[in-house]
Amino acid sequence: MTCRVLGVRRQGYYEWCSGVRSPRTQENELLLKHIERIHAESRGTYGWPRVHAELTLGLGLAVNHKRVARLMREAGIQGLYRRRSRGCTVRDQHADPYDDLVDRDFVVDGPDEIWCTDITEHSTGEGKVYCAAVIDVFSRRVVGWSIDDNMRTELVSDALGMAITRRRPERQATILHSDHGSQFTSWAFGRRLVDAGLVPSMGSIGDCYDNSLVESFWGTMQLELLDSKKWGTRTELATAIFEWIECWYNPLRRHSSIGMLSPVDFEAAHTPPHPDH
Repeated sequence: MTCRVLGVRRQGYYEWCSGVRSPRTQENELLLKHIERIHAESRGTYGWPRVHAELTLGLGLAVNHKRVARLMREAGIQGLYRRRSRGCTVRDQHADPYDDLVDRDFVVDGPDEIWCTDITEHSTGEGKVYCAAVIDVFSRRVVGWSIDDNMRTELVSDALGMAITRRRPERQATILHSDHGSQFTSWAFGRRLVDAGLVPSMGSIGDCYDNSLVESFWGTMQLELLDSKKWGTRTELATAIFEWIECWYNPLRRHSSIGMLSPVDFEAAHTPPHPDH
């Protein structure tokens, strides 16, 4: 009767009365400690899928995902999940400065085939901070980024410059996909593309799905970092964005779209060594 009222198993109740814990109970306690540590190291963002991936791929533990989900639920441990918003879905019919060479097909065979770029903004006590990023579609790695207090063309040019310096793409081998923001249609940015030998591509006006990969990245940053607190100064937020990209997102954060690996680990596992090495 007591077990029924309290919603506990009879076996667990008698184990508690006797003071003897079963091997399964001890395993669950140890597993829960691993789960709590992984969740804390993920900055409180991981739900059971990524916690399970860290247990199996990172620690090499053979554990069922349902068991992980149950232990997290019983311990009140939750990840961060964003609601999927319904964006604009109607393609604009006006002429585009550049053809859409991607056409929502974000599947590539190797690194530096398609880069996606965009800008986001967030408020602080001193005013807004703007961030531009360049993402490699192959690994979801942020290969270039820039932060400033304005949205002038230099913001996106600096992010592109970092990507070019880091990756040194072959001429006419990398597509750079963007929206129709004035920074991306400017003469200066177009000149930078030509000089670097990149192939420009643009989605249709007012259609967020045409650049959905980078929109998803912004959504992740918004959920895990930008909305996590109120930011007092631009410097504080800029430093946090730098740390989140370079110390968490690129090297450590697991992605379901790339086999639950981090961008850095995915590139290491799927990119052949350079012939000079």
